[in-house]
Amino acid sequence: MFKNKLINIMLIILAALTLLGVIVFVLFNQFLDSPEEQTEPSIDEIINLSFDTEEITTNLLSNDFIRASFRIQVDNKTALSEIKKRDFQINNIILRSLSNKRSSDLSGNEGIIEFENGIRDEINALMQDGEVIQVYTTSWVIQ
Repeated sequence: MFKNKLINIMLIILAALTLLGVIVFVLFNQFLDSPEEQTEPSIDEIINLSFDTEEITTNLLSNDFIRASFRIQVDNKTALSEIKKRDFQINNIILRSLSNKRSSDLSGNEGIIEFENGIRDEINALMQDGEVIQVYTTSWVIQ
């Protein structure tokens, strides 16, 4: 490359040191950095960022009726304020969702979890400031 061997050797050593530095940097960032652990919120945080719905009674598609109430956990205080203002919309979502279900769709653990997740997704579609983290069923009676 260059006529002088000393310059060639110096460039090769410089390239090797640069490559070694990049490898050490990547390995350091990949393996030695501890990832930020997401901690579960405490029960006090859950309670402070939750909204309780009224007890809702409605007919199901299978001519049974259900009486249920829910606690909706949000991710921040602004979202809590918004969800309190949207209580009529939340009741509407729950009523519409329940009226399209049969009692067999809502029975068992899987039925309740599926219903809670559906409600959470529909409410999140409405939310502008924050999001719903979890919907908890606090009472549930199907007759």
